[in-house]
Amino acid sequence: MTLDAPISRRTLLQGTAVAAAAVTVGGLTPTAARATVDDAARSGIFGFGVASGDPTATELLLWTRVTPTPKSTPGSGVGPVTKVDWELAADERFTRVVRHGTVRTDADRDHTVKVVVSGLTPYTRYFFRFRCKGATSPVGRTQTAPDEAGVTHALRLAFVSCSNYTGGYFTAYRGLAARDDLDAVLHLGDYLYEYGNDPAEPGVAGSGDRYGPAALIGVRDHDPATEIVSLQDYRLRHALYKTDPDLQEAHRRHPWIVIFDDHEVTNDAYATGAENHEQQDDPDTSYTGPGEPAGIRAEGEFVARRALAYRAYLEWMPIREPASWQPRPHQGTQFFRRFVFGDLAELSVIETRQNRSQQVPTTVGTTLNPALADPGRHLPEPQQMTWLTTGLTGSHKAWHLIGNQTVFARVFSPQPTALPGQVFNADQWDGYQADQRTLLAAMAASGDTDPVVLTGDIHSSWAIELPSEPTSGDSVGVEFVCPSITSDGFKEVTGSAAAAQAATAAFQLRNPWVRYLEGVGHGFAVIDVTPERVQTDFWFVRSNGDKGLAVEVRTDPDATVGFESSWTSAKGSRRVTPGTGPLGARGDQPRTARHH
Repeated sequence: MTLDAPISRRTLLQGTAVAAAAVTVGGLTPTAARATVDDAARSGIFGFGVASGDPTATELLLWTRVTPTPKSTPGSGVGPVTKVDWELAADERFTRVVRHGTVRTDADRDHTVKVVVSGLTPYTRYFFRFRCKGATSPVGRTQTAPDEAGVTHALRLAFVSCSNYTGGYFTAYRGLAARDDLDAVLHLGDYLYEYGNDPAEPGVAGSGDRYGPAALIGVRDHDPATEIVSLQDYRLRHALYKTDPDLQEAHRRHPWIVIFDDHEVTNDAYATGAENHEQQDDPDTSYTGPGEPAGIRAEGEFVARRALAYRAYLEWMPIREPASWQPRPHQGTQFFRRFVFGDLAELSVIETRQNRSQQVPTTVGTTLNPALADPGRHLPEPQQMTWLTTGLTGSHKAWHLIGNQTVFARVFSPQPTALPGQVFNADQWDGYQADQRTLLAAMAASGDTDPVVLTGDIHSSWAIELPSEPTSGDSVGVEFVCPSITSDGFKEVTGSAAAAQAATAAFQLRNPWVRYLEGVGHGFAVIDVTPERVQTDFWFVRSNGDKGLAVEVRTDPDATVGFESSWTSAKGSRRVTPGTGPLGARGDQPRTARHH
């Protein structure tokens, strides 16, 4: 998703185009870029780390990828059927093994491994590892969900989005890995990006497809070097991201709950196409073959491309197979699912790309576009919307969290030339206003359950109240939006921190329900849930103490993370207010597993 109106696939965000204007065209060759993944594969059987995900009270999913032979590199499609042993233990030294077993993997699933372990104890810390061909994987740490009837446990989740490899070092993931207080990491989409490495050509507007600081050309380049289209491409891109040591460590230390947005396939995707997709018969496409310079590839039918992207995503991410649990009526492949945290909260993770209607302009000539409010246009498919709204109105929990890809709140354009009532971005829920109103009505009807929307995508940090109507003065829920891990924010798009701050001030002036908006920092957010309130802390990447106002924090490999701001919502208020400081210690701790 882009921060402003959808751009051409041959046009970079303004900040990237300006930054790249003084560099040499080219980047790494496909062969050189491929070396990063191949070196990781050949560094050992388990060169891509371990991960866990989708925790419930009694089940955990464990993940890894093995390289059984030197030729069995990601995307190669070669290699033997391979046996992989796994263990889950109560202690890090594995003196008390709780569960163990053996699975097989092969080239058909790119030698990735998934194991769902059942019969576990709620709210309990475990350790896991894999063995294959005499090698032992790193030891992962994970835990089951704090979900016990009649018991209220602490609940603390990090939520993140928009982690572009060429956009910067993954310092924010390093900050997450260092924390010991998280129940899970919720990744809301754009885990990877589809773009290639070709930077903008000096003086040629819209040239190149690289996205990120020019200083990282030749340092953090994508593999493959061109835009990803084939199954091999998507597998290689996932593998490249899993070579990053900070991302590996964040996966090793915490269970993750993941869902995709658009860039896991391609930018601004909808049900039958995407802004960044050219059909095979487009007249201006050209194929880039092995060893040739980076360029634009003929991309075939979109639905076929999307199916390949989904396949690689399911292979390489710690997510359960679709509808293998909690199956519901749906269109296409079911990825939405719900997590329960005792009597305290539920988390509905929604998916809003696979079945959405095509985006439309915000205006038509000199009038607002009536298609924005057309009840025949949808963001989630109607079956998923019914699942979400009935889950919200039928809940008996104190809080209902909604893991969501694009900004839900109404956001009017702050541009002086905007028409009265013109929304900022039709790729958000504002582009699907019938669905937006349906969910707002469900929030208003949710009784004693307070709705909290957790959102990514827009590369900035927000705390928002959700009025039922823009002029109503009420609020039926709240929304928190996390910053990007690395992807360009307001500063990069507008060209300076001062311009970013002016832009965010204009947004708040035009949209007074946006209580907090910060467009410079990159990092993550942490939400803590208690019976009395939710609190969201924003943590930003810092270079020598600077959050990015005067320096480029994303290009500093030694950057750190620091607390920026906190916002709270008291139970029953459905409003947000400034917090008094960063979160303290948890209310309780996961128990230690017992030997079975």
